[in-house]
Amino acid sequence: MTTAASQTQDVTLSESAARRIRAIGEAEGRPVMLRVAVEGGGCSGFQYQFDLTDQLNEDDLVVERDGARALVDVVSMALVKGSEIDFVEELVGAQFQVRNPNAKSSCGCGVSFSI
Repeated sequence: MTTAASQTQDVTLSESAARRIRAIGEAEGRPVMLRVAVEGGGCSGFQYQFDLTDQLNEDDLVVERDGARALVDVVSMALVKGSEIDFVEELVGAQFQVRNPNAKSSCGCGVSFSI
C-alpha cells in the first residue's frame, strides 16, 4: 500500500485499546483500524469521533501497539497531541476514550472537551 501516512509517538494506545481493536478485527474476520478525529461541537466545544476503518488516508498519522493500529488525521493531531487512546469497560457501558492532557475541561460522558 503506497501512502504518505506516517508513524507518530505523539499519541499512544493503551493495552486495553489495542486489545479491543484486535478483537474487533478478529470478530469481523479482517484487520481494522480505529480512526480518531476531533470535530467542533458537543457540550464543551470539541468532540471526539471514533470510527472503524480498513482505509488509510494520505494525511493519517498511525499509532501502533501490539499489532493494533489507530489513525489520527493531521488537523486532529494538533488537539490530541500527548494523549492516550484507551478502551474502558464500566457498568454503564464500554467505549473508547481519549485521555487528553490538553483539555481544560470535559463533559461527564468524556466525549467532548474544551481547550
